Amino acid sequence: MAEFGRELRLVREARGVSLDTLSAETKVQMRHFEALEQGEFHELPGGVFRRGILRAYLQALQLEEQPWMLRFDESVAENARALGLPMEPKEDAWVTFATNVKRNRTQTRQGTRMRWLGVILFALILAVSSWAVWKHLLAPRLYQ
Repeated sequence: MAEFGRELRLVREARGVSLDTLSAETKVQMRHFEALEQGEFHELPGGVFRRGILRAYLQALQLEEQPWMLRFDESVAENARALGLPMEPKEDAWVTFATNVKRNRTQTRQGTRMRWLGVILFALILAVSSWAVWKHLLAPRLYQ
C-alpha cells in the first residue's frame, strides 16, 4: 500500500515539483498529498473526494489517469483490508453521492417556492390592510 504512494512521490520529485507548489496549484491541502504519498489512504476524505485528490495530483503532474486510478483503487482496498476498515464499493459511493446531491437540490427548490409564496402572501395582506385603513379611517377625515 505504501508502494503506490512512494511511486507517486518519486515521479513528483523526478519532475522537480514540491508539495507546496502542487498544493498551491491544485488548491488541495498539503496534508492530503502527504497522506497520499505515505500510503495512508484512510487519512484522506472518503468516496469521490479521495479520487478527486488523486486526480488533481495526476493532472498537475500531467500523468495519465487511468493506470494510476486502477492501481489506486487496488491500493485503497489493500489498505482497508490491512487496517480492518470497511471497504467502499466505488459504484455505490457514486450512487450515494448523486442521490444526496439530488435530494438536497429538491429540498432547496421546495423551500424556496414556499418562501416566495409567503413573501407574496405577506405583500398582499399588507396591501389590502393599507387600502382598508386608507378607505375607512383616513379618507373620511380628509374630506370632512
